[in-house]
Amino acid sequence: MPDWNGRCHRCGEPSTMHTMSYLNTQLICMDCDDKEKEHPRYKDAKAEELEQVKAGNMNYKGLLHGRKT
Repeated sequence: MPDWNGRCHRCGEPSTMHTMSYLNTQLICMDCDDKEKEHPRYKDAKAEELEQVKAGNMNYKGLLHGRKT
């Protein structure tokens, strides 16, 4: 998992709050999190992440790992 350095991994803006993307392993600011919710595959990504956790995979990299969001 990437380390938080005080800047959003997606937009590069400084932020005091972050969360991990459902689409990949980026640590993103809350503005980018809000924008991510509008992504056409967001619901799929969130559901798949839950299934991966239920199956014991705590290192799931997301539906779009390695792709630009």
